[in-house]
Order: sequence, then structure tokens, then C-alpha cells
Amino acid sequence: MINFFRALILAGFLASAFLPLSLQASMSESLSALPVQDGGRIKPFDTFAREYLNLIYGKEKFENKPAVEIVLTWVLEPNLWLEKEIFELRNLQIKNDLKLPEQKRYFTHLELTKNSRFGMLMQELSSKRETQEKLDPYYQAIQRLEEQVGIFNQIASGQRLRLVPPKQGDTWLSLPELDPEQQAAFSEITKAFVMALTAQVSEKKGEDINPLAAESALENSVQKFETIARAANPDLYPSKAKIQLEIQYNNLHPFKWSWIFYILGSIAALLAWILARDRLYRVSWLLVILGFLFHLYGFALRVYLTERPPVSNMYETVIWVGFGAVLFSMIFEAIYKWRFILMAGSLAAAFCLAMGDMAPAVLDPSLQPLEPVLRSNYWLTIHVLTITISYAAFFLGFILADIGVFFYFKGEDQNKEKIKAIVLSIYRSIQVGTAFLAPGIILGGIWADYSWGRFWGWDPKETWALIALLGYIAVLHGRLVGWIKDFGLVVSGIVTFSLVIMAWYGVNFVLGAGLHSYGFGAGGVEYVASFVALHLLAVVYVSVVRFGRLKEKATKFK
Repeated sequence: MINFFRALILAGFLASAFLPLSLQASMSESLSALPVQDGGRIKPFDTFAREYLNLIYGKEKFENKPAVEIVLTWVLEPNLWLEKEIFELRNLQIKNDLKLPEQKRYFTHLELTKNSRFGMLMQELSSKRETQEKLDPYYQAIQRLEEQVGIFNQIASGQRLRLVPPKQGDTWLSLPELDPEQQAAFSEITKAFVMALTAQVSEKKGEDINPLAAESALENSVQKFETIARAANPDLYPSKAKIQLEIQYNNLHPFKWSWIFYILGSIAALLAWILARDRLYRVSWLLVILGFLFHLYGFALRVYLTERPPVSNMYETVIWVGFGAVLFSMIFEAIYKWRFILMAGSLAAAFCLAMGDMAPAVLDPSLQPLEPVLRSNYWLTIHVLTITISYAAFFLGFILADIGVFFYFKGEDQNKEKIKAIVLSIYRSIQVGTAFLAPGIILGGIWADYSWGRFWGWDPKETWALIALLGYIAVLHGRLVGWIKDFGLVVSGIVTFSLVIMAWYGVNFVLGAGLHSYGFGAGGVEYVASFVALHLLAVVYVSVVRFGRLKEKATKFK
């Protein structure tokens, strides 16, 4: 398995060399690969800077400058940043409490910390924590603001920047803790960095300063510091190859390329289906396969970098569900060749990947170490991957059911053949999903007995997974005995998926209770609720329209 991922990574690395995105060199390139200990793992300074600029500012660049340059200047000249509008604040209630302009999105450090109400908000948050209450969206927003200001202060003071492994223990040394030799070496980096910045500005003004020489000096100073840092404890210092791969993952962003190809593939599949063009059909397959390869390459990188299956948080399960949906659609499409299945699968995958890209505050894309309870790659693989791949099959059935509802609204008499094909594909998706969900729940019980000393405890996550399974089993049995007809199966494909949403998202982001606390998060409730409500309303509306048509048809035959 490891050899497979290494081969895939090598192929992807060579392929990405032809993409302009991965060739963009900058003045900060030398600094990007500097190893930093943060968040329980070793990461390149590039990742460190991107994550925290994204947390504080909401973007990975500030004034078109890369995160590496911005974050390092927080350390060098923190006072210059106190009056820069870099703190993203969207919550209107907090703005009103702090008497800040509602129309503004970004605020300065001084605007926030010197505000007379800021300390009171932090005290209220502390009181909420002491009572161990579940934080509502308002206090979650305050918590994010506290984290933004706190992390900026820690980076500016150098305490968050842990660059040198200790001679004993596991916790790396922060900037204030470095010995004189190490501090002198880091000081050389800062001097070379300032010179490189000066050369960059001077080049634009046409002044006679060689930026290549400045960049070379910066690179040499970084290499010298890395040599000294590695000598402190060579066993704890990471390999350059792994650090470079993570930077390549950051620059390439394979999941973004993946959903772009999926969208193009779904459009081509739709046109091939409508126009009955074989050439377009082949193009759709090519585009979807390209998206799938980027998807697989992204997974391979995450598995290699984290040394675990990529399903430990909500972001990773969303990406995995998209992967499963397109995989099942390709298998079904290869069997039935109906064209709309490939379209549905690529749309499902594009939706998942695009959502992961566009909602980083809700779905954290960062590479994080496993929670203690999850530190078993064996159980994480066979339980979590099995459960979430079942969600992928159900999601594919959901998208297919959306298409089926459209054709019922358009007119079932003139679209009988298409509806029959759609109904069969929904049925197959539900069968596959149930075949994975049932053993996934049983395996989860075995893991629970191993981790918590009991097989089943009616934990919210366990309970809702069981409810989802029983819901889909009821649909399959109803279909088998003839209680659920074609329209009923289409409706079931949509309605029953709301149980999966509750088990998958609702328990973690709405209830926030139970032993599965490692998966809890916040945000996006209004969007998910609207998504579910709109689909249920569409089902009700089409059901009413269909009932009216059937009634009218029955009247004509009388």
C-alpha cells in the first residue's frame, strides 16, 4: 500500500511540474520549507503561515503577498501590524456589542483589544466554558475572535514559532527559548529576509540591487539555520522530501483541480445525454477520470503526510464521500452506460470538493494529528472508511433522485424510459450504501468495545447511524414487497438522505454531544437546514403536481 502511494505521489509530482501553479517561484520560497512544530506535528513554515493567515484574515494572501512573508513580518515588526485591518469579523452581534461599524469586515488589533467591551466578551466566554455549556453560534464567534487575537500575539512574540527540536523530550523550542548560536542563526535569516524584501522593492523602482543575490543570501541563511537546528536532535528533524511534498500539496491544491474537472465532466456528460453524441460521452469520461486522478493524488499526499487514513475530521469525510460518489458512478456507468449516472456522480463529487474549498471556517482542511481515541489506523480504516463510503453511495442516490424528481415534474408519461433507468440506479445506490453501512456500524461497535469497554451505548452518533440504516432498510424492504413504487423510491432517495445528514453532520455540528467529541465542529447550520428544507419542499410540490395530474387523467378516463 505504501509503495502504491509513493508511486502515485511521484507520478503526480512529475505531472504537476507542467502546471504553472506549481512553478510560481517567489522571494519567500527559501523560507517556505523551514520546519515548524505546531498543532501536534511538524509542518513547513509555508503551511504554518497559510493556516494562521487564513484563520486571522480569512485568506492565504494579504495585499497579494504570500502568507510566508506576511507572517514572518509579524515576528519582525509586530507594532506595524497593530493598525493594519487584518482581523476578519463577520458576526453582526459582536460588532454591535463592540460598537464597531456593521459594514466593515476587517479590523485592526487596536480596534479590538483597546475596545472597552472586548475584555467583557472574553470574560463571558470564559464563564460559559466553566459551566461546560455547548457554545451557541454567538459564543463560537467570540471564541474564534479570541483565537485570532491570541494566535497573532503568540506569533508576534515568537512563542508560537517552534523551530528547533529539543535535546530531550518532544516539544520544540520557540524563538525566545533558542540558545545564543541558534538565535544568531535566526537573526541572519531575518537580515537576509529584509534585504530580499528591499531588493524586491528596489527592482520595481529600477534601482541597481541584485534580487538574485539577495535571494541566494536568504537561502544560505535558511540552510545554515536548518543545519544547526538538525544538529540539536537529528532524530526529530523531518526529511526535506516530506516537507517539500507538503509545500507542493499546498501550491498545487489537487482537490481544486479535481472539482474543476468534475464540473467540466458533468457538463460534457449532460450534453452527451441530451444530444446523444458519443464523442461528447468520451470527452466526459476523460474529464471525470482526470478529476478522479487529481482526487486520488490529493488523497495519496494526505495519507503519506499524515501516515493515516484521510477520514479523521469533517473536511476529510466530505472529500472522501465525493470520492466514493464518483467511484460508484463510474462503476454503474460502465455497467449500464446511461450517461446520467456519470453526470450525477461527478456533480456529487464537485459539490463536496467545492464546499470543502469554499467553507474553510466550517470544514478545516489543515492536516491534523489524530485524536487519542482514533489512534488506530486499523480501526480507522475499516470502520470510518466503511461508514463514510456508504454515505457516498447514498449521496449518489440522492443526486439521482433529484434528477428523477425533475423528470416527474416535467412529465412522467413522456419520460417513462428515463425514469425507469433513474429508479433502477437509485435502487442500486441504496443497496450498495446499505451493504457498507450495516457492517460499518457493527465494526464501530467492536472498536467501541476496544476503546470504551462497551459495544453499544446509544451514543448520539451510534443512534443516528442506526436510524439511517433502519430508514434505508425500510426503503429496500418496501420496494421488495411492492409497497414502494417508482415515484416512492425517487422520493425516498431524497427524504431518507436527511437521516444521513443528521448522522453525519447534525450530530457533530448541531447536537455536539456524545463520546464522538473528536468530530465536533460549528457553523453552516443555516445552509444545511436550507438545503434539506428546499429539497423536502421540492418533493412536496412535485408530489402535489403529480397527484393533480393523476387525478385529472383518471377523470378523463371516466
